Amino acid sequence: MKKSRIIAMLATGTAISLSLVACTSGSGGASTGGKQTLTVEDYYTSNPSMSGYNSIYQQCGTQVGAGKVTPVHIAGASLIQKVLQQASSKTLPDVLMLDNPDVQQIAATGALTPLKNYGVTAPKGDVPGVVEAGTYKGEVYGLAPVINSIALYYNVDMLKAAGITPPKTWAELEAAAKKLTDPGKGVYGFAMSNINTYEGTWQFLPFLWTNGGDEKNIDTPAAAQALQFDVALQQDGSMSKSSVNWSQQDVNNQFVAGKAAMMINGPWQLPVLNATKGLSFASVPIPTRDASQKLVSPLGGETFNVPNTGDKTKMGLAGKFVSCLNSPAMQLKIAQISGNVPSDEASAATWAKSHPQVQSFVQTVKTARARTGELGPKWPTAATAIYTAVQLALTGKASPEAALHQAQQQNK
Repeated sequence: MKKSRIIAMLATGTAISLSLVACTSGSGGASTGGKQTLTVEDYYTSNPSMSGYNSIYQQCGTQVGAGKVTPVHIAGASLIQKVLQQASSKTLPDVLMLDNPDVQQIAATGALTPLKNYGVTAPKGDVPGVVEAGTYKGEVYGLAPVINSIALYYNVDMLKAAGITPPKTWAELEAAAKKLTDPGKGVYGFAMSNINTYEGTWQFLPFLWTNGGDEKNIDTPAAAQALQFDVALQQDGSMSKSSVNWSQQDVNNQFVAGKAAMMINGPWQLPVLNATKGLSFASVPIPTRDASQKLVSPLGGETFNVPNTGDKTKMGLAGKFVSCLNSPAMQLKIAQISGNVPSDEASAATWAKSHPQVQSFVQTVKTARARTGELGPKWPTAATAIYTAVQLALTGKASPEAALHQAQQQNK
């Protein structure tokens, strides 16, 4: 979940989403020189690469024959409420970007249109989770050009000095984290976000899902085993008790400052990591409980969608625009400005060859799951239950088993 919320972010495809709606109506007949003007809304208000997206929008606008493309950037925390308001007042934009877990919720309101209406289908080479993330009741409403997930970053110099190789299993991670912890210097061996928001859930999901846990019912032995592992890292001093208050950005700050030898985070942190003088880092897929398990991480990324504005002509043009954004060539351009992974597997493999720092993410997204894949619009309820249980266990208010049982009962 790239968000600064991931900051998260991304999934792949060829449709435009309704999670970012502007104050300007997308259903009007505005034109420039006889050509239609398209309004595109996203939540890249604080993203340094925002200007890069504007350039991408203009390129696709030119390719599809739009007279002008007007980007509108809205703060992420306000997007869904804004979209719902605009759907009610019939002032939706022509093209809408949504964080992929929000697609089903907005599609359920009738505010989005199926991409097949415009002849847009998911590229055959896209990672399977991309289509799943943008689908509601069997129809694809959104596709994401680039996607992401999370991996285990490590400080190369710290691990080398301790004679440690990057861990592949939970036992190896636990042993490495303990050896790398230096209380005297305020250094923890491991850091992750366990905050009581969707970010905390997002970071815990690889441990939960890979171990056989399921969001339909988190009150299971498999879920308890995953949560106990999280608790054990804190109990032996390898992970700070402050992790219950840390966002993913806070975790990255700890890693950059040399206060964490390893961390769970996403590719969107690469610009900051690369800009940090003297920091030698690398990443590997998140360790599994044992070597026989297949890693299952959450799929991050924003989809682009075509809102139901009622203007058939502009909706058709918007469909072409979404298709342009999801073309392999444009995916590579967006990956360049965002730090994320192209949704097309072949393009991702090409990208990894010239950008080895994303190799672990390219590997991880192949088996990544859409968070709404099982519960659809009901996913937020499960996400809340998961981070609630994590908080209860890490703050010592309940055992992992009791925390999961309590959270499951409260969030039915």
